[in-house]
Amino acid sequence: MRPERDLFANFERMRREMDELFGDVFGPGLSTRRGGGFSPAVDVFYETGEAHAPRAVVQAELAGIEPAEITLEIEGRELVLSGHRRPAEADDRVYQQLEIDFGPFRRSIPLGVDVVADEARATYRDGILRVELPLAEADRRARQVPIDIDATGRGQA
Repeated sequence: MRPERDLFANFERMRREMDELFGDVFGPGLSTRRGGGFSPAVDVFYETGEAHAPRAVVQAELAGIEPAEITLEIEGRELVLSGHRRPAEADDRVYQQLEIDFGPFRRSIPLGVDVVADEARATYRDGILRVELPLAEADRRARQVPIDIDATGRGQA
């Protein structure tokens, strides 16, 4: 008689094979895995202080992902984080539990402020990606706005 955990491992393997065979045909409710990859957890905050210029900071949890697999882009007031986490390669494993998501990911992170994209810095340490984005200074100059007058004497709407 085989141990109970082998029975559960077989169910897990069968579930993975069904996920691979049918994908998301039955919807995400029947699978614990998200077929199209995953979405890393992020923190977004602002640092202000005398030691440095004000900046937006985005920290993303990307454990197990090689830095060469990560791409960062700044589009207006959004930071776009994309990449790929590769599954562990081992043919001799029989999983009892499988929770670490893998596959491609793409996440658009709203910053809520204008940033100086050319001065952004990113560091990767212990599975945490930290992106520092200096805040763009607001143009606070007072400007007069000319008013055009319609030739008929009525203002334009």
